[in-house]
Amino acid sequence: MTQENYRLPVIGWREWLSIPDLNIPHIKAKVDTGARTSCLHTAGLEIYTGEAGEERVRFQVHPDQNSVARVIDCDWPVATHKSVRDSGGHEEIRPFINIPVTLGEHSWKIQFSLTNRDNMKFRMLLGRRAMENRFLVDPIGSYLSSTPPKKS
Repeated sequence: MTQENYRLPVIGWREWLSIPDLNIPHIKAKVDTGARTSCLHTAGLEIYTGEAGEERVRFQVHPDQNSVARVIDCDWPVATHKSVRDSGGHEEIRPFINIPVTLGEHSWKIQFSLTNRDNMKFRMLLGRRAMENRFLVDPIGSYLSSTPPKKS
């Protein structure tokens, strides 16, 4: 680790993020240094051709862990398709989107794969490419750079 790394903000193994362009005010993410790419849970994923001829994806996000009560409808241009191997070793071709996220006071653009994560504990994974040269991860800390949403 270089001296420069010590100046990076520290995040915990889980954090609250927002994705303003998708109208997602908060979503709990697992900070996963073992995952190369980031992933967002989706339902009803549909790839289609937009009016300008670009490839787009329509999907729903259930941002609340262990609940499908709140649904956010999303639509975004597809950046690419890549083969991804999940934690069980299964490989699938997934669509990826490039979109800005916010974690505490930090905002930056990352690339997400989109897939159904119903069987997983977290609706979002923040992979190491999204964190590279931005953060240090404290593997025992939680919510070190973000605050939970206020209960309504």
